[in-house]
Amino acid sequence: MSDNSLLLLILCLFGASYLPRLFPMLYFSQRQVPQWFSDWMKYVPISLFAALVFKDVFISENHFDLIGNVRIIAMFLVAGVAYKTRSMAISVITGLAAVFLLSLI
Repeated sequence: MSDNSLLLLILCLFGASYLPRLFPMLYFSQRQVPQWFSDWMKYVPISLFAALVFKDVFISENHFDLIGNVRIIAMFLVAGVAYKTRSMAISVITGLAAVFLLSLI
């Protein structure tokens, strides 16, 4: 791949990534977002996070894994720690330690 085509590829990927973020920002900078939309958008990050986490916890090697799954126990432990401490760092460390220690058993 030549330098020119590589540069063109990088610029195209930049545009494909940046423009979908730029247009809504420009559109809504001059307009008021409806309250129902703002209320609804508050649930999007937690929904995406939950979908990613539950997939990694319950699906192993392309099948639903419920029996002997140490990640389920670690998930409940991390949920309790996250609720109590409200700290992402402590929750991540707890999750890593829980999965490591439970997998040794």
